[in-house]
Amino acid sequence: MFPTDVRRLGARAVRIRVDPGTVEALRGHLAAEPLPGQRELVAGGESVTVLFDGAGSATEAERVFGAMAPPEPVAADGPLVEIGVVYDGEDLRAVAEQLGTDEAGVVRMHTDRAWHVGFLGFAPGFAYLRSADAGPEIARRASPRVRVPAGAVGLAGEYSAVYPRTSPGGWQLIGRTDAELWSLDRDPPALLVPGTRVRFTAVRERLAVPTAPPPSGATARPERGLLVRETGLQSLVEDLGRPGRAAIGVTRSGAADRGALRQANRLVGNDAGVAGIENAGGGMELVAAGAQVLAVTGADAPLVVESPDGRWRTVERGRPFALDDGDLLEIGPATAGLRVVIAVRGGIDVPPVLGSRSTDTLAHLGPAPIAAGDVLPVGRAPRTVVAEPEAVAAVPDGSSPTVLDVLPGPDAEVFPDGAWAHLLDEQWEVTPNSDRVGVRLAGQPLARADGEVQSQALVPGAIQIPPSGEPVVFVVDHPTTGGYPVLAVVAEHHLDLLAQLPLGSPVRFAATAGPPGGA
Repeated sequence: MFPTDVRRLGARAVRIRVDPGTVEALRGHLAAEPLPGQRELVAGGESVTVLFDGAGSATEAERVFGAMAPPEPVAADGPLVEIGVVYDGEDLRAVAEQLGTDEAGVVRMHTDRAWHVGFLGFAPGFAYLRSADAGPEIARRASPRVRVPAGAVGLAGEYSAVYPRTSPGGWQLIGRTDAELWSLDRDPPALLVPGTRVRFTAVRERLAVPTAPPPSGATARPERGLLVRETGLQSLVEDLGRPGRAAIGVTRSGAADRGALRQANRLVGNDAGVAGIENAGGGMELVAAGAQVLAVTGADAPLVVESPDGRWRTVERGRPFALDDGDLLEIGPATAGLRVVIAVRGGIDVPPVLGSRSTDTLAHLGPAPIAAGDVLPVGRAPRTVVAEPEAVAAVPDGSSPTVLDVLPGPDAEVFPDGAWAHLLDEQWEVTPNSDRVGVRLAGQPLARADGEVQSQALVPGAIQIPPSGEPVVFVVDHPTTGGYPVLAVVAEHHLDLLAQLPLGSPVRFAATAGPPGGA
C-alpha cells in the first residue's frame, strides 16, 4: 500500500518509499500534478523524493502524501532507444558462472529483456535500467574498479546501465557501446530519461567509444580580467549552481559557502548569484588586468595588495577594495576556515554550462579548475554602487569542536538502538580526504545492520553511514542518489559552516529534533 513510508530528508525534502513497481507511477503523477512549492523530483530504487522551496511547503506535502491513495503501476511508454553492444566485457564469464550458464546465455538474457529507465543518479546521464521481465540479480564486484571506461555496459542487482563517462564503479561489465549517453548539445543532455524504453542488441563490429571533449577552461586573454599567478590547493569558478536538474543526475553544485558568495557579491555591487572564485586553503595570487573592484569573504587569510612599483598595503575581508591595472592580490594561507571566496565587480564571465558557471568536481561539468597562467574574464560592471563594509561570518579555526545542528534522517531502521546517541556523543575529526563531494569523518565507528538501502535521493548535509561506520557528510557536489543509509541531515543554517571546516578539525553534532524511531 502507498504510502508505505513518508519521511523527511532535511527541512525541504520529503521521501516517499513505495513498492518498486510503482515508483514511475508516483513520479509521473507528481510531475503532472505538482504540489505547491514543489521544485524537483528524484526517483530511486523504491522511493520518490520531492524537494520543495521551503520547510513550510515540505510540511504540508508530508501531510498530503500521508493521505494519498495508492498509485497503480504503469508500464513504461516513453520512446524506444536501441543500443548496440559488443558483448566482450571483462566480467562476462564471471556473470555466466553466477547464472549457471555460458557467455551466450548472458547475452540472450540481456538482449531478450525489455528494459526501461527507472531513475538517474550516481553521475549525469547514468540511468538505472529495470525490466518488467523477471530476471536474476547480479552481485556487484567485491572490489570496485578505480576506472570504468565510458560506454561500458554493466549489471548490478536487478539493474543494467551504461556508463556515460569514465568513472569508478563496481558493476559487472559485460560489454561496451558507442551510444552517446550524455551530450550538452542535446536538450535534455541525457539520452535516457525516466520513462524511456531500452532494447539492447548484440553487434559484432568493434565500436569506437567517443572521447568527451575536455571542459572549456578560462584561458582566453581578454583586455579586462584577473591573471592567475598561483592557485593554492584548489581554485574554482563558482556561482549559486544549477538547481532543477537532479532528475537527469545533475546536482546543484555551486559555491560550497553560499552565504560567503552572496556577501562578497553584495559588497562589490553584483547580483547575489554572479560567479566568483572559491579557493581552498589560501595561497592564491591574482594580478589585475585593467582596473577592478574585489571583495573577499569566507575563510580568514592575510590579504596583501602589491602595486607594480613595489608599494604594498593590507586589505580586509568584508570590505570592497580597488585594484589598479597590474596590482597583485596575494592571499596567504588560511588561518581559520577552509574556503576563501573572492568576488569581482562584473563577475567571472566564463561560458555557462546548463545555465551555470559553476565547476562541479564530481560530474566534471562547468569550467575546468583554475590553473596558473589563466586569465579569468570579468563581465561588464553593474550600474550599482559598492556596499558598505560588513562583518564576515565567523569560521572555525580547529582549536575547539565545531558544533553542527542535525535533523533525524530517514533510515532509522538500518541502525541498532543507540546509533543516534552515538552520533551525537562522539567527537569526530575531519579527514584529509574530504572535498566538495563530502566531509569524511573519523571516530569510533557507528554500528549498523548488514546490507544497504536501495539507491535514493541525497541532499547537501545528508549524513550517510557506509559499511566502515564512519560518517560521510555530503557537500554541494554530492551525487544525486546514493545506496548507503542516511542517519541524519545537517540543518540548513549550518551548511555554510560545514563547508568551512578545516581539515583535521574536531566536529560534534547537536540534535534539533528528537531521535528517529528505532535509532
